Amino acid sequence: MRDPNFHQLHALIIEDNGHMLTLLHTLVRSIGVKQVSEAPDGTSGLVTLRESNPDFVITDLNMQPMDGITFTRQVRSASDSPNPYLPIIMVTGHTEYARVIEARDAGVNEFVAKPITVANLRAKITQIVERPRPFVRSKNYFGPDRRRRKDPSYVGPFRRQSDTSEEITLR
Repeated sequence: MRDPNFHQLHALIIEDNGHMLTLLHTLVRSIGVKQVSEAPDGTSGLVTLRESNPDFVITDLNMQPMDGITFTRQVRSASDSPNPYLPIIMVTGHTEYARVIEARDAGVNEFVAKPITVANLRAKITQIVERPRPFVRSKNYFGPDRRRRKDPSYVGPFRRQSDTSEEITLR
């Protein structure tokens, strides 16, 4: 089933494995995304990002010469980044807890474990389109708010004792 909102989106897929690239391209098109750009690694992905202005990125984690983590950090914090707010979905078979945390802390919006299905990819794209998380800037982080739930009993300006006034929700 196609989501009627997806046909207006433009995706950039960054993947170094040809078979996986074809699969991701096919899955993205099957849920209704009409425009799809491709790049074989993070370095090429940055060039393609500047040229094609996608609505979101799907990137692999492990690539050479630039992996998906470094790509994400460049998008989020490079002074010449064309869109630091760009939604980024990481797709990978490296699902160890440390890798998931590394991706989250780099500024990835969503994380999808391989093997990937059309249902879980559709769910992640729906999440970034219909329920985007606000972005946060602090001394050591810029990216989507890493907190997924809102605490209904929360009443103060900070959620952790380590939070400071430097932390600002941007949008």
